[in-house]
Formats: sequence, C-alpha cells, structure tokens
Amino acid sequence: MSTRHLRGALLLAAVVPLAAATAAAALKARHLKLYADRHRIELRPQPRRSCPDCRGEGGWWVGGAFPEMEACGCWSDRRELRIRLLPIPAWNEPPF
Repeated sequence: MSTRHLRGALLLAAVVPLAAATAAAALKARHLKLYADRHRIELRPQPRRSCPDCRGEGGWWVGGAFPEMEACGCWSDRRELRIRLLPIPAWNEPPF
C-alpha cells in the first residue's frame, strides 16, 4: 500500500468516529431520538427535561371519567422527519 492510500485510510478511520460523535451530540442538543431500520430512518422530537410545564414527562393527565394524556408543546409542536428506504412488504402477498 502506498503512502497516499495509507494516509487516506487513516484519515477515513479518524473521520468516521468523529462524525458519529458529532451527530450524537447534535441529536442530544436538539432533543431528538434517532430510529433506523431497513425500511426507514426517523428523527423524533423528545420532551425537554428543563420544560417548566411538563418537567420532562412529555405531558400531563387531564381528568374526567376517561382520563387522557395531553401532550406538552415542548415536543408535540415540533416536526418529525421520516425517510423511507425500502417499501414495507404486504403480508398477504406471496413472496414470488
């Protein structure tokens, strides 16, 4: 392996962990949760721990005969990003 290829391989080996650490810090700072599988990649907003309304719980229960959880605006008003990778297979179709 030549010096040029070795230098490129070492640079790539150093960049990948740095990029992963930077992405993890950015997701944590923006209060986002990453979910990925072979069908999709999703970035979902998470409740903020410092929110004075919900105190990081994501909402509160409203009373009544059938109590429901009301979502706090610290995360429910923010957009969710979803990227489809592969189509989800239909379960009632034969595989071939």
